[in-house]
Amino acid sequence: MLIDFVDLIGKKIEVEISGGVFHKGILIDSGVDIIVLYQGSTNSYLYIPFVHVQRLKETIIEEEDTAYNPTSEKPIETDVISFYKALTIAKGLFIKVYVTGNKSIHGYLTNIMNDYIVFHSPVYKTMLISINHVKWIIPYPPNKTPYSLKNENLSITPVTAPLAKTFDEQLKKLENELVIIDGGENTEKIGLLQKVRNNKMILITAEAETVYRNIEHIKSIQLP
Repeated sequence: MLIDFVDLIGKKIEVEISGGVFHKGILIDSGVDIIVLYQGSTNSYLYIPFVHVQRLKETIIEEEDTAYNPTSEKPIETDVISFYKALTIAKGLFIKVYVTGNKSIHGYLTNIMNDYIVFHSPVYKTMLISINHVKWIIPYPPNKTPYSLKNENLSITPVTAPLAKTFDEQLKKLENELVIIDGGENTEKIGLLQKVRNNKMILITAEAETVYRNIEHIKSIQLP
C-alpha cells in the first residue's frame, strides 16, 4: 500500500483523471501504480492506473453514494495490488475498459502482453489496446454480462496466430491489412496499414491519402 495514501483509505475522495475527467468515491486500496475507487451509486470498483491521475483529495460525496457500502470482497482480490496484477486477475472476466474520455469498451480481456492487451468485445470483436492508454477498468458485478447477452452469445474467438510481446511489433504483423484506429473516430483512422517503422505507421485511407501516425498516440486497433 502506498504510504502516501494510508490516511485516505476508506475515505471519500475526488480524483481528477487525464482529459479532465473527475470521479468521486471511497478509496478502497492503492498500490505502487494504481488506486482502487468504489462508487456506491453504481456499485462499481474503478481500477485506475496512477499514471493518469492528475490529483486526488478528500471530499464530500452526495447522499446517493453514501447509502451504499463496499462489499467485503472486491472483484479483483490480491494482497499486493499493482495495475499489471489487476489486469492479470481480470483476465477472462467481463470488464469495461476506458481508453479515452468516457468512452467504454465492454467485453473480455483475453491476453496481456508487455505494453498492450488483447480484448474481445461483442461489438468491436478482437481489439489490441495499448496499456499506456487504459484510463481505468471496471469489472462487471457477478452474474452480469455486457448488453445482458447470454453466455453463448459472448463466445471468444481465440487469437490463433502468435502474438508479439510489444504493441509496435504486433502492428508490424498487421502490415497490408485494413485496420480501424481508436474506433474509427474519423476517416483518417480507417485504412490500409502500409508500413510500421521507428514507432510510426503509414496508413492509406479510403481516399488514397497517405497519413503518418505516431504509434505512441494510438489507443486501440481492430480489424474490420
